[in-house]
Amino acid sequence: MRIGRRTFATLGPLAALGLLAACGSDDEGGGSGGGGEEDFVTDLTFGTGGTGGVYYPLGGEYSTIYQDNIEGLSVTYTDSGASVENIGMIFQGEWQLGIAQSDTVQSAVAGTGEFDGAKVDNLGWLAALYPEAAHIVTLAGNGLEGPADLQGKRIAVGDVGSGTRAVSDAILSAYGIEEGDYEAFEQDFSSSLDLLRDNNIDASVFVVGTPTGSLGDLAATNDVQLVSMDQETADKVAGESSFDVYTIEPDSYDFLEEPVITLSVAATLIASTTQVSPELGYDLTAATFEFADQITLPQGSLISHDYALQGQGDVPLHPGAKKYYEEQGLL
Repeated sequence: MRIGRRTFATLGPLAALGLLAACGSDDEGGGSGGGGEEDFVTDLTFGTGGTGGVYYPLGGEYSTIYQDNIEGLSVTYTDSGASVENIGMIFQGEWQLGIAQSDTVQSAVAGTGEFDGAKVDNLGWLAALYPEAAHIVTLAGNGLEGPADLQGKRIAVGDVGSGTRAVSDAILSAYGIEEGDYEAFEQDFSSSLDLLRDNNIDASVFVVGTPTGSLGDLAATNDVQLVSMDQETADKVAGESSFDVYTIEPDSYDFLEEPVITLSVAATLIASTTQVSPELGYDLTAATFEFADQITLPQGSLISHDYALQGQGDVPLHPGAKKYYEEQGLL
């Protein structure tokens, strides 16, 4: 099941989080605004991402898995702006499950970066699912041989409410390109590829599991190029942040001939600690791994216990997930 996309504040996700943080101490409702009383439910809304990325179909497949294997559970998945929006909706008690970049989840629980002044306190880590690589995509003829060439260009930097912007900013800043040095387009993954195809932008930066079919579709009709970071700069950024160095191998896409060096984060499954009970959190975590072989997307083969805690940092485990990992000998 799925529902149409909802935005949770006309001011945008970050402004809404800030307002909630300011008034959260006056909120007595269960789960709303974070830190409220427990109000466990079994009718869950699952925030995913844009329809052109991996989060959306992955959330759909897992929604079916959860409903088919957890008694009495209903899961409705929805497209969204991805990481920031999913976290914001869980914080408000509107949604109960979500997928988000690991670095964005870390910022949310720490109240730093994009979440400055809006510390999220009702979020629990269920599992890291697979690595997501930053793709710097352009078309032949745009004159982009390396990230430094993005100076002064028109660049899609991620949708409002996604975690892509943080990675985009880190890459651009590493090459001396700051806000104002380029024209930023806040677009979802699918829309950014349409803009690129029509030559309305010069490049798109997006963070997604590799490979992604939408990029293959673009390459079927256009001469697509991925822009690579140099190893030294990638290592430096990774050493100073929560990102990892990642190599997109040539066999990932038919149009690639050489490895592409970039940064990655973990795609993370998160749940409300005030609306998802420890028992349900346990069942969700167990089903995530036990039925991963039913995921038809390429990323399904990467979902394993070995990667489950990658990028967790200081993010608290959901109590149900903690019990599951203890039983599996992972803690």
